[in-house]
Amino acid sequence: MKRSNLREYFRNGRAVVAPGTYAIVKTKRALVNALAVIKDDRETTCIIDESKLGAQMFLGFEGDWRMITFDMVLPLSLIGFFAAVSGALAEAGVNIFTISAYTTDHVFVKDQKLETAIKALEKLGLSVRQL
Repeated sequence: MKRSNLREYFRNGRAVVAPGTYAIVKTKRALVNALAVIKDDRETTCIIDESKLGAQMFLGFEGDWRMITFDMVLPLSLIGFFAAVSGALAEAGVNIFTISAYTTDHVFVKDQKLETAIKALEKLGLSVRQL
């Protein structure tokens, strides 16, 4: 897919902010109710809604993240979408944590930076709504 088509994705695109806050957690094994589990040779990382963490054990914890989901189909052949998103957020001073699914990307931003992130995404042309 050509980079020129990228503008269409932003002009017609939507993003949704999930309610609640998420934690990014380093663990020995996958947590129950985790949204995502990333396991590599060095560590296991779980992304979990903080309200579902309960008494589960973890080795490292970073909380207070808000999840923004790009509510549109993003084909694997699309070039530059996340580069534009991450660049706009970086320019606005927003640190991010990202995960991608087959056709959907998610970006996590700290709760105190949520409004700044929303404005940066809207500046790209995306429509952003909070649930």
